[in-house]
Amino acid sequence: MLAGCGGSPAESDAGAEKLVIATSFYPIYIMVRNITLDVPGVEVVNITGTVTGCLHDYHLTTDDLKRLRRAEILVINGAGMESFLDQVIEQQPDLKIIDSSRGISLIRDEHGQENAHIWVSVSLAMKQVQNIADQLAELDARNGPTYRENASRYIKELETLREEMRETIAQLPNKDIATFHEAFPYFAEEFGLNIVTVVEREPGSEPSAAELAATIRLIRESGVKAIFVEPQYSTKAARTIARETGVGVYTLDPAVTGADEPGAYIEIMRSNLRVLVEALS
Repeated sequence: MLAGCGGSPAESDAGAEKLVIATSFYPIYIMVRNITLDVPGVEVVNITGTVTGCLHDYHLTTDDLKRLRRAEILVINGAGMESFLDQVIEQQPDLKIIDSSRGISLIRDEHGQENAHIWVSVSLAMKQVQNIADQLAELDARNGPTYRENASRYIKELETLREEMRETIAQLPNKDIATFHEAFPYFAEEFGLNIVTVVEREPGSEPSAAELAATIRLIRESGVKAIFVEPQYSTKAARTIARETGVGVYTLDPAVTGADEPGAYIEIMRSNLRVLVEALS
């Protein structure tokens, strides 16, 4: 398993200078792996080796910075996910930065805060892939056609996944869900799901007794049948809610950790689809 860490160098031309592309965390790493697949002389490294979830308030470690110093290009999720970006720019002013969120409309919560979890939507992940490929092609014109060809191939695979998910989820009789934290608004919007409540507004921060009681009351009143936790975080609060309400507890994966394989994101989403069918049928 790759917890937002690692790298997989492509076959390199003998004596050719290697282009090192860094990524900010796991879902972006998988996108860049697909875009650079079989491109000679390109190595992809993921800098946040200790991350086991989203980058919320993450501070770069010494090892992260060592990996980053090898790179000429850094590919980020954007949309405010990388809180350490100012530090990176200060320490490596010549580093080229690719923002995969360029041109993507963001969801805001009731306080006006933008939600950065765009990759959890398959449609928006497709836009991110295209954004990355286009910007990479500008920075590395020699390999530009291959980046764009690889992106087109991967986007077609994601389109097939999206249609499979849309058709299956549309047939589910129940669309109301409770989620663990704010990772799934884009996913819910894309596939017609209704998030009734969110257990932890800040991931890793257990809800207070009052917040827990309010969530339990809301779930009872709404008739929600399933609460979805994430494999990267504790399920303690969700289990308490389940005991009090009788709802089922299921796992939806926001694809922030996983295998070091180009097809990992698609496999994670197909697994999520199977879970939704089990929970909402």
